[in-house]
Amino acid sequence: MKHLTTLATASAIAIGAAAPAMAEKWDMPLAYAATNFHSENAAEFATCVTESSDGAVEIVTHPSGSLFGGNDIKRAVQSGQALIGERLISAHQNENPLFGVDSIPFLATSYEDHEKLWEAAGPKVAEVLEAQNLHYLYSVPWPPQGLYFNQPIESVDDMKGIKFRSYSTATARMAEMTGMLPVQVEEAELSQALATGVAEAFISSGATGYDRKVWEHLSHFYEVDAWLPRNVVFVNKEAWDALDDATKDAMNDCAAEAKERGLQKSMDYTQFTLDGLKEGGMEVARASDTLVKELEEIGAVMTEEWLESAGEDGEAIVEEFRATQ
Repeated sequence: MKHLTTLATASAIAIGAAAPAMAEKWDMPLAYAATNFHSENAAEFATCVTESSDGAVEIVTHPSGSLFGGNDIKRAVQSGQALIGERLISAHQNENPLFGVDSIPFLATSYEDHEKLWEAAGPKVAEVLEAQNLHYLYSVPWPPQGLYFNQPIESVDDMKGIKFRSYSTATARMAEMTGMLPVQVEEAELSQALATGVAEAFISSGATGYDRKVWEHLSHFYEVDAWLPRNVVFVNKEAWDALDDATKDAMNDCAAEAKERGLQKSMDYTQFTLDGLKEGGMEVARASDTLVKELEEIGAVMTEEWLESAGEDGEAIVEEFRATQ
């Protein structure tokens, strides 16, 4: 009997050792609609991780702020309420000026220049995130930012008194310097804010306007290419540290693919969405020379303000970037 018990125990141990570890399910909150290119890219990344890790980690995306609102995603991942998430990093510039490096007006206005800027800034941003219990995986830029209004705008004087949707320190500051009234509105709430008059204008890419069908409320989009803000994907650091090396490698490989794929999606989406705004009935045009000049002057002031607040790290980033020009 003792011999049989020993054999049974040994068999159970052997079976247990051979069985695969139970898969971890990671919920991934996203602030934007499922059809937005960032959300589509994140969904492809999630599938890649699930397959490449042989199911060790299953990532499930939750778009449109359905799990956590955009403003809550970063804190949710930091605290472990969600283990992975995507966030517009400049929305947290109030925590650390380096988070706003992608939104310095007119510093890097093309995809090529913006990628050079991120090469200089990305590692320092990752260090800040690491200190906040977040492990950086990848980031993808939005298309260049333009201005949405419900009336023709020829100069800054035409903007005064308009209620302007802000989503970051930079957008709020721009509103103040142009005489507009900043109102904080998350992207998922934008359509309602425009419909109810809470916001009357905003700065964003053609992608946001197209996704939210803003031609139902606004009439003009002005291309100014002010900056290219970035969405960043990060993981709860404790959850990351608990992964085995093979799973980390799989996730890093998928992140590298998502970075390149997302960049291409962003570039491809730019003209597509501008055409979509026109088809929706909006007037899409380059901003007037007067307006561009005035905005560039405002941008120069905001750049100096950012450099002052960002200190030595900020100066080093901008110097490294400008050396590539």
